[in-house]
Amino acid sequence: MAAVEHQYVLTHPISLLTDKPREMFTREDLIQVIERKEIERITFHYTAMDGKYKELKIPVSSRRQAERILADGERVDGSSLFRDMVDVNLSDLYVVPVYKSAFLNPFGEPSLELTCRYLNAQGEMVNFAPDAILHNAAALFRRSTGCDLWALGELEFFLLSDPGPSLYRLPMQRGYHASGPFVKSGAVLDEVVRLLTQITGAVKYAHNEVGCIDAVRSDLEEIRGKSAEQLEVEFLPAPIEDAGDFLVLARWLIRNVAYRHNCVATFTPKIEEGVAGNGFHVHMEVRRDGHNIMRDRGELSREARQLIGGLCHYADSLTAFGNTVSSAYLRLVPNQEAPTRICWSDLNRSAMIRVPLGWTDIGDLSQRVNAQQREACPNDDGRQTVELRSPDGSAFAHLLLAGLTMAAEWGMTHEESLQLANDFYAKGNIFHDETILSRLRSLPRSCVESATLLCEKRGLYERDGIFPASTIEYMAKLLRAENDEGMNRKLIDLPADDRLHETRKIMHKDLHRH
Repeated sequence: MAAVEHQYVLTHPISLLTDKPREMFTREDLIQVIERKEIERITFHYTAMDGKYKELKIPVSSRRQAERILADGERVDGSSLFRDMVDVNLSDLYVVPVYKSAFLNPFGEPSLELTCRYLNAQGEMVNFAPDAILHNAAALFRRSTGCDLWALGELEFFLLSDPGPSLYRLPMQRGYHASGPFVKSGAVLDEVVRLLTQITGAVKYAHNEVGCIDAVRSDLEEIRGKSAEQLEVEFLPAPIEDAGDFLVLARWLIRNVAYRHNCVATFTPKIEEGVAGNGFHVHMEVRRDGHNIMRDRGELSREARQLIGGLCHYADSLTAFGNTVSSAYLRLVPNQEAPTRICWSDLNRSAMIRVPLGWTDIGDLSQRVNAQQREACPNDDGRQTVELRSPDGSAFAHLLLAGLTMAAEWGMTHEESLQLANDFYAKGNIFHDETILSRLRSLPRSCVESATLLCEKRGLYERDGIFPASTIEYMAKLLRAENDEGMNRKLIDLPADDRLHETRKIMHKDLHRH
């Protein structure tokens, strides 16, 4: 048995009970937890085609029944969970729990919660489920490259609440890393971080983001007049399949914590004109034999540049999974920290792909500001990532990560990816140099345009049987239904008051889409 090394407050509660890391949980471990904690219910969660966490509540009446449920899972109606993708005559699917995903309900209910996978009548993972598509893409990446792809998500959202005292007002667009008393959401964010860390063990940090609004103007009673603060939770790198599960779970947990505090949490791409939108940035790293290989002798490695080239090759069609509502294209506008052109750069937040600081050839920085610190802190692994900045809060997490995995696999198996990386490199603020702008391709400007590109380039995703044709067609239909071709141009032509009203209608119609 691999014992848990320390019993810190934020250690996974089931790990403390079983003396095991989450990756080693067994059915017997979970049965013992049910008995020791007098658990009344097992709750199965699974991601449906709308990208949201679903649940099935199963009361525990006996040890035998709990063993059976944990061993075989349960039946669900696939035609309801995957509407227009599963025939009603063949709709039964099994949902089978992943033991390492187990956690105790964080809201005081006596329930053991687990994330499930969908299996068919033959006991095989169904190929159209979003998590299965990501699983299959990651398996292809490992087979083709001999490496593993890890990822972390940056999850931005607005927390809306009834206006409080006007003391210590936070200026508009000045919320980045602000602290109390200027920000009022600290208690909610603290609870989110504590619970997510206990469940996943994969939270890197959290903070306030740029956006803040004194009083939201909207036709929706749910948010009209509310004050809003933008927050961000960033995860630690994890195998890309786990990263997808963490992001879906996080959105479920954040919404529930907000509800307990009589607040509204929304991941919608834009909530007000002139206020920062909600990004869904994704960092990626390639690992071989457990080690980050993104740097080589102080420079980006060949593998890192191939990864970037692959992302550039896929970039415009990836918006079909990462920018899926009309308001996404109100966020992707020039001169904001959201990209509009396909390019990559070092540190540059105006670029679509950014290479952030990664402690390259430097470490133990605290010794430079703490002269009394003599003992070095070992650091035998790299931390370099590359960051895709185009996706937003409307992203379908599993499908987006699956698309990124396909892009990474293409890049690492095609020599031309290195030339693409060279061609799409941009230095400095791209919006200040017309020469640079003129040679860079634009990202799509609407859901309709994204749908067109996805259909034109569907072979990039359907190859090797990873994305089923039905998934591509479903997403294209969903995007076309936004009917937003030429949206920005039409809005510009409206009188100012009419434009603001129409813009808010577009932004707020998808408050809880994903």
